[in-house]
Amino acid sequence: MTPSIVVFDLGKVLVDFDYSIAGRRIAAQAKLSAADVQQFLDHSPLLYRFETGLMTQQELFAEVRAHTGFHGSFEEFAGFFADIFWEIPPMLELHATLRRKNIPTYIFSNTNDLAIGHIRHNFPFFANFDGYILSYEVKAMKPNAKIYEALEQMAGKQGAEILYLDDRQENVAAGAGRGWQVILQTSPETTRAAIQKLGLLD
Repeated sequence: MTPSIVVFDLGKVLVDFDYSIAGRRIAAQAKLSAADVQQFLDHSPLLYRFETGLMTQQELFAEVRAHTGFHGSFEEFAGFFADIFWEIPPMLELHATLRRKNIPTYIFSNTNDLAIGHIRHNFPFFANFDGYILSYEVKAMKPNAKIYEALEQMAGKQGAEILYLDDRQENVAAGAGRGWQVILQTSPETTRAAIQKLGLLD
């Protein structure tokens, strides 16, 4: 069947990102090297806790400052941490085309409030969705069933009515397990072709 809504992951689907940008900027005002800051961000439980809403911005800042010796302000840290994104233009155009066809669209993302605040302020496309399911608000991260249930409840849709785009295999597999139609994002071109086959694009 042709799906009635399209659900977009955010990172690596609509925007690209590189956490090493944050690592380098934090390290410039810290005791650790950029590689050590990056290692800390990648392998400590901080990001998981922050992206599941178990830690506030100020608590994250305190943990990073204690571990790295960062001596800048909270505002500097927040900017360094969040300003790591850039748009993927062909995916934004694909989304805009779906909107012109009056197809409801949703953001469905493992993310945090610093990132979302930055994206909401700097990327106008972000305002043009029917709803947002964000891990730090739901307090669960994909592929946990709780966040998928939250999307179904918000959208009022289930199973094959939902088309879901994500760049991570485990996340699309969880959606497919609920009967969703899924596309594993490998490139904007292959995603567009797959959506065309489903009858949502000309």
